[in-house]
Amino acid sequence: MWSESNFVKATNRPERKLRSGVDNAAKSFKRGEPILIHDANDRENEVDIVFPAKAVTPDDVAQMRNDAGGLICVAVSNEVAEAFNLPFLHEVIEHKAGETKQLAYDDRSSFSWTVNHRDTFTGIVDNDRALTISKLGDAAASPSDIDFGTEFDMPGHIHLLKAASGLLEERQGHTELGIALAEYAGVSPAVVVCEMLDDQTGGALSRTNAESYATEHNLVFVDASTIVNKLRMV
Repeated sequence: MWSESNFVKATNRPERKLRSGVDNAAKSFKRGEPILIHDANDRENEVDIVFPAKAVTPDDVAQMRNDAGGLICVAVSNEVAEAFNLPFLHEVIEHKAGETKQLAYDDRSSFSWTVNHRDTFTGIVDNDRALTISKLGDAAASPSDIDFGTEFDMPGHIHLLKAASGLLEERQGHTELGIALAEYAGVSPAVVVCEMLDDQTGGALSRTNAESYATEHNLVFVDASTIVNKLRMV
């Protein structure tokens, strides 16, 4: 995972400028490349690495678990989730542990079920997770052509996230931010999100170090406010 030591190494290399902006992020999505999204200081205050799901490869999964280190999830649009009969998990849990679930940063969670593609073996290795993720991207591109229950198994190793029906007008988490960008870019409304963590502190990677990672890897870095302000004008 990225940490201060990586930042020091990066500063000794030829200088690059931080890439930013919603249009640059959309261009990256069109090319199947990841971007970094920071939500807000008064929300999670975290940076996620976000990929268009359809384009994810085993190397991308390795990058997420090695460089980011958070939970690898696939977010889909509310319309796609409804087409596949995917609920918000908190609405269907019948257990005392789920009765009083509260988040410090939001009203609710976006989590839905966990899945594996049926062609995977254990479901957890990079090849298997990449297959499940890319197939979810394919499915989200044309949900009416997919029998979800035939193609995917539950439970599995990929956590599904369901975007709010009102998208950014209702909620501005990484789920909605990623899906809004995917729709703006004209790609399948399914994105992979993975929190960037810091090996040294054990907490979330700081914005400063996340920007350094983006610069070092020539990735676009965008804030939630930039995405919301831009897409509200579209």
